[in-house]
Amino acid sequence: MASVRQSDLLTAVDEAHALEAMHAAGQTDGLPVVVPTPERVARMITQSGLDGDLSLGAVGPNLGAATIEKVCIAAVMAGCLPDHLPIVLASVTAVCDERLDTTEWQATTHAISPLIIVNGPARSACGNIAGSFGALGPGHRANASIGRAVRLVLLNIGGARPGVSDMALLGHGAKFGAVLAELEEDSPWPPLHTSLGFAASDSTVLVVGTEPPHSVMSVGDADDPSAPDRLLDSLSATIANVGSNNAYFRRGTVVVAINPDHAAALAKAGYDRSAVQLALHERAANSWSRLRALNPTFAGPGTADTIIRATARPEDILVIVAGGGGIYSAVFPSWGAGPHANPYVVVHVALDQACEVPPARRIGVASERDERRAISSRRPNHPSSNRSSPRHGGGGERRS
Repeated sequence: MASVRQSDLLTAVDEAHALEAMHAAGQTDGLPVVVPTPERVARMITQSGLDGDLSLGAVGPNLGAATIEKVCIAAVMAGCLPDHLPIVLASVTAVCDERLDTTEWQATTHAISPLIIVNGPARSACGNIAGSFGALGPGHRANASIGRAVRLVLLNIGGARPGVSDMALLGHGAKFGAVLAELEEDSPWPPLHTSLGFAASDSTVLVVGTEPPHSVMSVGDADDPSAPDRLLDSLSATIANVGSNNAYFRRGTVVVAINPDHAAALAKAGYDRSAVQLALHERAANSWSRLRALNPTFAGPGTADTIIRATARPEDILVIVAGGGGIYSAVFPSWGAGPHANPYVVVHVALDQACEVPPARRIGVASERDERRAISSRRPNHPSSNRSSPRHGGGGERRS
């Protein structure tokens, strides 16, 4: 069994006192946690198949090292099962990617927090991650535990303390955790990760900083030819909300979660995923005069009849199928700031953690390089480190 460094241990007379000490030290998310005893942490490290000192990267703003041991501590505290660990490790790997700008988005006054989208076999192999009714709400152990583990990493390794380094003016429930699976079986379109260059048999985690979901109501039946256009207009109006960062900064990744009924109506009208992205990009717009009247500081240059789109490119709108069927879909607006303009990162999930974690990642900015990284096990004939050459994509290429 993996060992835990004795010099790092805190002591308490029992678990009740340990929990109170952790609350007092600001090491929890405000809710009770599972006390990370050496035995519990060692079991989780063993489950990872990796050295506890191995670092997945640095987490801002403190740039603390996300070692396997520390991530496993967070997973234990969050109540994760061993089955959840591959998703936690892949998510933290994505969070540590410097292009997600955790130093900036952990410290901003905006309401940004990580949204984690799971695709592929890991949706069921890692604890039956929910993607349908109430997926982002209570009652789904895998979703809640994985999201909470990532938040504890951001808090305890990254040092994001409310009002001290995490300067979100109000915050929201998704900052405790926001994890969901795409409903691939209920989607009329191929799974999201396949449109980003992965195989359908791959498992991936996509991490992007967003606001909490904004509900979008659209009513129509199968025989209503106007329903798809009205849905697209409603989604677009929410993306271009004149109070949102998207309306003014015009960059960053927006996530649109379309429920299965709405997705079926769009597909019946001839829309595939790329057509939906294009339609939303073209329709999500405001007049410069409107933006100038409401927020002159951020409106930028223009004339009264200038039309300002809320996204830079169609590919900046990620379309997934999720949620229960009915009249509501959702838009997750972007922050759009930071040195890398709020992209997404996709990381391959290694379901056999003793083999590798993670062998691939993709960044959601076409002009940025796409890296593949592998951290190997000590299997015979398996190198200790394997990195392929970076690939560069032009602005017109698929975001992969």
